[in-house]
Amino acid sequence: MEQAKRVLIVEDDAHIADLLRMHLRDEGYAVEHAADGDQGMRMLAEESWDALVLDLMLPGVDGLEICRRARAMARYTPIIITSARSSEVHRIVGLELGADDYLAKPFSMLELVARVKALLRRVDALARNARIEAGVLLLHGLSVDPVARAATLGDKPLDLTPREFDLLAFFIRHPDKVFSRMDLLNEVWGYQHDGYEHTVNTHINRLRTKIEENPSDPRRILTVWGRGYKFASGSPAEPAQP
Repeated sequence: MEQAKRVLIVEDDAHIADLLRMHLRDEGYAVEHAADGDQGMRMLAEESWDALVLDLMLPGVDGLEICRRARAMARYTPIIITSARSSEVHRIVGLELGADDYLAKPFSMLELVARVKALLRRVDALARNARIEAGVLLLHGLSVDPVARAATLGDKPLDLTPREFDLLAFFIRHPDKVFSRMDLLNEVWGYQHDGYEHTVNTHINRLRTKIEENPSDPRRILTVWGRGYKFASGSPAEPAQP
């Protein structure tokens, strides 16, 4: 019998935590709850989790700091942030610190559960693909190792967030193919949701600053106006045609 996936909820609102725990357990997950940031940080550090549902506004260590520390750990834990802070700035900060998804309060419990399931499916699929595609992906100076989850540009290691790594690996696997923002949300994030296309733009802009010689005149990740983005297979030294 397959072992249940383990989900840690870090949430100081007992009512929300109880509802989340009930809905996730109904889906077969093993769920534990931390009521403040300090307890959540201890549980995250001491045990292995398949997913973390993390509130931002917590007593003790806040959610953004937990997210930052989680991404400094050797093991990778998928993170969904939930918060009453619904501004675009807070969403972007959370995502840039390494969160995989962000859901503003108040939210539907069914949507939260659906996002947890989609995130875990994507992580499982990436793990399977990594075992199958053990070879390193290479394209004009970029090297991406799906197993080690490491990337380099020339001899320089790239400091990528988990989502930036997934996005780069996806593009390199599909050179010269145009993807809309909704395509990328579905393929890389694991879901489609209206209003979140700006998340794709943010991650692509961040990725361009790390892999392009001139991010304002990109040669690798190209914008195809009115359609989306593509990763050019030609040499970045030559102007690429959209």
